[in-house]
Amino acid sequence: MNTPDLNLLLTLDVLLSEGSVALAARRLGLSPSAMSRALQRLRDSTGDPLLVRSGRGMVPTPRAVELREQVGELVQQVLQVLSPSPSLDPSKVNRTFTLLCSDGFVENFGPSLLTKVGREAPGIRLSFLSKVRRDGSYLRDGTADLETGVIGKGTAQELHTRALFRDHFVGVVRQGHPLLEGDITLARYANCGHVADSRHGIGNDPVDVALNALGMQRHIVTSVAGFASALALARNTELVATVPERHTRYLRSDMVTFPLPVAIAEITLSMLWHPRLDADPAHKWLRSIVREVCLE
Repeated sequence: MNTPDLNLLLTLDVLLSEGSVALAARRLGLSPSAMSRALQRLRDSTGDPLLVRSGRGMVPTPRAVELREQVGELVQQVLQVLSPSPSLDPSKVNRTFTLLCSDGFVENFGPSLLTKVGREAPGIRLSFLSKVRRDGSYLRDGTADLETGVIGKGTAQELHTRALFRDHFVGVVRQGHPLLEGDITLARYANCGHVADSRHGIGNDPVDVALNALGMQRHIVTSVAGFASALALARNTELVATVPERHTRYLRSDMVTFPLPVAIAEITLSMLWHPRLDADPAHKWLRSIVREVCLE
């Protein structure tokens, strides 16, 4: 089956509106002869003369009258499809967004995010999804709409990213921990029992890298896959947790936080999304809200 030339829709709409080859040609910026050829192509496609000579003018055939309203609506729909998205009114959006993030992000930023979204866009629902895979597949297959985290070597190259804030590491222990009895020296810190972040692999954590550079190592008792779990263990044991300060602010509110006796590079928390959502108005709005909440 031959594919029809959809450009003829616009030509037909103007011809039926003007009822004149000359006027239609002027409106479309074509020569009369070019418009006459276009009319002939329309006649061949529809199997109907569409416009016929009547005195000094032209009149539409019954088929043309039948098509006039339908063609006009089709042209308007095409123009809407090929035009930029209209400005977004968040209060009228009904949609669910899935955010891929850590428990710490939900604990610290989730309440403010839900409050802000609920106030400005009550029809938008947020669903928080824990990270299992870190290869961008959740964003690629549409399981998640937005991810927050630290960009690493395994981050998919096609993803779009934007930094949210920088964070630095601190040490955290329970109230009354023996480490708090005196100055927290590098040796005393390293000799304590530690809960490590298993996501980096044992010995590859930024803390261990910094200690190894000084010819030291810490005593790792156990490892967990998240800062919330690390703090939960440290809260009820003699273990020391080393976590990002801002990312865990509320999670460690009942514990004792201290500056690390070793320098560790800061991390940058970013948001990541798939290119197919980059121009989506509602998604752009969500990204702006997430950024606002993280900057507060």
